[in-house]
Amino acid sequence: MRMRRLMALALAGCVTVSVTACGGSGDTATTAPGTAAADTVAAADTEAATDQAAGDSAAEGSSKGLTPEERAKEFITVGTGPTSGIYFPIGGAFATALSDYGYQTSAEATNATGQNIQNILNGDAEIAIAMQDAVMQAYTATGAYEGKEPASGLKALMRLWPNYVQLVTTADTGITSVADLKGKRVGVGAANSGVEINARMILDAYGITYDDITPDYLAYGEAIDNMKNGQCDAVFVTSGLPNATVMDLGVSYDMVVIPIDGEGREKLVNDYPYYAESVIPANTYNNTEDVEGVFVYNIMLVREDLSDDMVYDILNGVFENISTIKASHNAADKNIDITFGVDDIQLPLHPGAEAFWKDKGYLD
Repeated sequence: MRMRRLMALALAGCVTVSVTACGGSGDTATTAPGTAAADTVAAADTEAATDQAAGDSAAEGSSKGLTPEERAKEFITVGTGPTSGIYFPIGGAFATALSDYGYQTSAEATNATGQNIQNILNGDAEIAIAMQDAVMQAYTATGAYEGKEPASGLKALMRLWPNYVQLVTTADTGITSVADLKGKRVGVGAANSGVEINARMILDAYGITYDDITPDYLAYGEAIDNMKNGQCDAVFVTSGLPNATVMDLGVSYDMVVIPIDGEGREKLVNDYPYYAESVIPANTYNNTEDVEGVFVYNIMLVREDLSDDMVYDILNGVFENISTIKASHNAADKNIDITFGVDDIQLPLHPGAEAFWKDKGYLD
């Protein structure tokens, strides 16, 4: 009798595994294969074993996301960036992907990294795009955030695409190097934005301060408009490739992409390990050759106070609808994919994100 009971328990366990592996809803099948064995064991024993196995499966899945009913009650605001940059379409695609997954969503145009960091800390956005250099400065209260409280509440959801620091001008300015910026009017980005933080660090690496230039604190779209009108000499643009605003400049003007290279670049990368040496490939714009430069990764921030289940579920939704995100921009298509993992993220992951990436095999 004991042997017959053990065989029935094993058979019930196999039935449960079979239903789960096929992506079933979790409802117990009343006519599952193997019920013919009931004539050799008490039906109550089989039913009890099946119920126990199903209960164990449900308990295991309870920390792996939300139910559709729970999901439909949650609202996710995605912090993006100015409409002239690529944060906006890619962030909008995240909102669409999560809406298709069952969340209520909204994509908010912002001043990008600086505002998105603050919105996450204030609870005004659930997820938001930001450049990792600015995020790490906020997290450690260094650089542009020196003297402020460390933003220990910042947590990461996932890695996004590399942001290339692009320094552009027109041929008539005569500017061909970072050193040539001295005495010029330079668009450095909106004050305390990610672009402005990039500009400040890069200038510093070349021994240039804001006292050596006339800084123009405007978003790069506005600064490039000023350059077209002769009111600005060069503009820092930090973005994925290609940037639509820079492309437009290259169509109507003899645009020059200024290299970020030499000893200044070496110092920058040594001082700030979240930067990496790179090139802007030939023919990205009107450049016929590769242009030396640097990039820094964008990451997706997430509110620290969101439940682990919800954050895990958000990542499920993102990758279930990844085609929507990839279709939003070339930079997303090439660089946002589950296979890239999270090795490049220096900011601590949210516990729900950590669980997700561990389950997918990208964390020890």
